[in-house]
Amino acid sequence: MDMSGTERIEAPIGAVWQALNDPEILRQAIPGCESLDKTSDTDMTAKVVLKIGPIKAKFEGAVALSNLDPPRSYTISGEGKGGMAGFAKGGAEVALEADGDAVTVLTYNVKAEVGGKIAQLGSRLIDSTAKKLAGEFFSRFAALVAGPAQEAALPSA
Repeated sequence: MDMSGTERIEAPIGAVWQALNDPEILRQAIPGCESLDKTSDTDMTAKVVLKIGPIKAKFEGAVALSNLDPPRSYTISGEGKGGMAGFAKGGAEVALEADGDAVTVLTYNVKAEVGGKIAQLGSRLIDSTAKKLAGEFFSRFAALVAGPAQEAALPSA
């Protein structure tokens, strides 16, 4: 599965970069994330519960940051195992560009792969779920980074 997009975030590029590297901000923004713990400057462990069609799975896995070019870009990659439900692995190229002093344009290109029972659901359901989850992540992330005025508009988890 491949997915790409662009998001405008109402915050300066430095604040967006810092948030992209903050496990607490990411934990709050990732749909279904129960925990996200930093184990080094570039590695984290995560527990995420997701419902994809009729399957609800708890994924446990590792996330790594690489190709860091602060505050402009990085690659985030990870792999999670969901027991009987299967696995998910993939990565994203994330790039930031300032649009004036108070707005950042975030561009992402994602490549992901799923296996096990989840893969049997079909690519249409998996793709639509992935797009929905990405939309939820970016709306929450943008609200968290933009501050208290935006946080009030956060959808509840």
